[in-house]
Amino acid sequence: MIIRKAKIPDVRAIHTLLLRQEDHESLVLPRSFSQLYSHLRDFFVVEEDGEIIGCVALSITWADLAEIRSLVVSKDCRGAGLGRKLVEAALSEALTLGIYSIFTLTEVPGFFERMGFAYTEMENLNQKIWADCLNCPRFPDLCNETAMTIEL
Repeated sequence: MIIRKAKIPDVRAIHTLLLRQEDHESLVLPRSFSQLYSHLRDFFVVEEDGEIIGCVALSITWADLAEIRSLVVSKDCRGAGLGRKLVEAALSEALTLGIYSIFTLTEVPGFFERMGFAYTEMENLNQKIWADCLNCPRFPDLCNETAMTIEL
């Protein structure tokens, strides 16, 4: 099992993971193929025996701010610490890039709290709201995500 940067052949598997997650548990938003190809460099994947079983993206929002998004681990592979390892890979890349403030919007705040993230108000993330949230089908009334941040 390896965690690595995503490649072009991984896009279909990432797309399937995100769709499957949305269909069954509604924890992450699906991404179109166009979005995935445009933001492929943001993604890390977990590969086991040639199969993509998890992914995460580190999306740069501003000069000093990035977002952890699209974190998914295949349902039958959960509980092995893969989600934590994916987030750690993304946080490591943020440090490499010189970005020390990271946020996430999540429906699973306990997971991120155990990783050192702290709760914050959505209003503290104005760049995110104006860049992405306004176009989300869940915004504002159906959004049940919790905003969390970590300072590296």
